[in-house]
Amino acid sequence: MSIKVNNLIKSFDGRKVLDGISFEVADGETLAVVGFSGSGKSTVLKLICGLIEKDSGDIITSEGDVAMVFQYSALFDSLNVADNISFALRERRDLRNKYTEAELKDIVSKKLELVGLKGIERKFPSELSGGMQKRVSFARAIVTEPKTILYDEPTAGLDPISSTLIEDYIVRLQQETNAASIVVTHQMSTIQRTANKLIMLYDGKIVFAGTPQEMLRQDNEYTKQFVTASLEGPMHMLTE
Repeated sequence: MSIKVNNLIKSFDGRKVLDGISFEVADGETLAVVGFSGSGKSTVLKLICGLIEKDSGDIITSEGDVAMVFQYSALFDSLNVADNISFALRERRDLRNKYTEAELKDIVSKKLELVGLKGIERKFPSELSGGMQKRVSFARAIVTEPKTILYDEPTAGLDPISSTLIEDYIVRLQQETNAASIVVTHQMSTIQRTANKLIMLYDGKIVFAGTPQEMLRQDNEYTKQFVTASLEGPMHMLTE
């Protein structure tokens, strides 16, 4: 089991954002985490990758790197594509002197080819479209051969065609790396195209767990409201 979360609790300013949630993600499996804005989806990712500290509960991941793909790529504007991708290999203390320049060049080339961007090593982020920047961030995330990959709203701000392309690469990376993956999203196409299973968060708890197909059946009041984007139902948007 690559990711196991048990009874995870996290509060901010006295408000319990996550209230004892538990789930598991196996190697080669992708879990979608869905819910309305403010439901704690991105908080789950930040806790798993160690960006913030949990209040209580357990987070267990397989040995190996945990990679995070941020919502808006988060590339270094002053570095070209090759230097962005190889940044961890050059700067991390445990990897700094592991590879020669020739080996780094080969690694970068292979990762770019994997995300369909062969030959753009010398370009800078400002020269790339949003979809291309997102794919470069994918290549950067997998450069250390992670066992866990976390995607935070990977299709945010992209047009429908670019979104479909990104979804295809999420599936491809799952197949190529056999990593356990978590995709935080609110887009139905991303849920259906990338996820083997999903959990829905509301009021700090998991209110639905199942497959995308089971969610689309709208067998409970939470999935029905989410799928139909209705204002009527048990879930209410936070207003403050």
